[in-house]
Amino acid sequence: MQYREFGTTGAKVSRLGFGAMRLPDDEKQAITILRRAMDLGVNYLDTAPGYMEGKSEKFLGKALRGYRERVYLATKNPIEDASGDNWLRRLEASLKRLDVDYIDFYHMWSINWQLYQEKIDVPHGPLWAAQKALDQGLIRHLSFSFHDKPENMIKIIDTGHFSSVLCQYNLLDRANEESIAYAKAKGLGVAIMGPVGGGRLSAASQEIAKLIRGGAKSTPEAALRFVLSNPNVDIALSGMGSLQMVEENVQVASRRDQLSGEEREHIIQMTESNRKLLDLYCTGCNYCLPCPRGVNIPRNFELMNYHRIWGLTEYAKEYYQGLGIEEQAQSCRSCHLCEGKCPQKLPIAQKLQETHQALGK
Repeated sequence: MQYREFGTTGAKVSRLGFGAMRLPDDEKQAITILRRAMDLGVNYLDTAPGYMEGKSEKFLGKALRGYRERVYLATKNPIEDASGDNWLRRLEASLKRLDVDYIDFYHMWSINWQLYQEKIDVPHGPLWAAQKALDQGLIRHLSFSFHDKPENMIKIIDTGHFSSVLCQYNLLDRANEESIAYAKAKGLGVAIMGPVGGGRLSAASQEIAKLIRGGAKSTPEAALRFVLSNPNVDIALSGMGSLQMVEENVQVASRRDQLSGEEREHIIQMTESNRKLLDLYCTGCNYCLPCPRGVNIPRNFELMNYHRIWGLTEYAKEYYQGLGIEEQAQSCRSCHLCEGKCPQKLPIAQKLQETHQALGK
């Protein structure tokens, strides 16, 4: 296993982190998987009170018995209101479920700049409570997980209150790339969620595997290597639900040579070329909506792009089937109202027909 200094926190963390949101529902099996990962050198474990309806924290707490001082534990606190007292009560509940005395990296969960201003940095609010928890040793470092515009991540970093950030970043979504670099430059630890695109990049795709010169054994390997090759990324979290996933991901994270700068630039150029093809098909501007039949035109075309451009056909088919019948391309009756609103003048009805032919079987 390879390790990195986690910002200026003093922690030396494994490049692969364990995201404990997709554990098996069986407690014994879940503990076996978690301990196998720790035995193989994974020393950063991330959970949240809402994962698996609270079971994730409980399972992780039991798995940590005998391992606690060897690992860094991360969990989260949802900002449900502006009360610091309520924030502390939620912290105490997590400590109880985890059966630990302290949490290493405690996250303000899924925050944005508006939430920070209105409910976090307020008198006797969560930020006040977090400082109290730090002073009492209940948490070692205050962190935040982020779902907002990249420029707002920079605003939150500049408050100076946080030691690390957890955010989305992957081969298909590089929107946070510059703000990740900013976080690193400011001394924050950088952990990444969704390195395989929320499951999109777990599906087989020869096109994506071939982006790495010499190839990759699988799409997830290519995706994980891309994230870990970013010099500003310390940890890539993987939601591992089986021993096989643990073994495979540890093997990838144990490589000293993820990607050279030249290989990484080649991948970026290829993905940017593909994005231009995506825009020729549909930019996702949503001007075509609403459809009088209820067809979710942009979502259909997004799934078609996963199939047509990225080769993620099984993923695209699965999620197409998951759409309601009225949202699927097959519900189009070629009224052509959408085509009059499309800035690109796409033959939408024809392309919806192609989408159903490709994904509806």
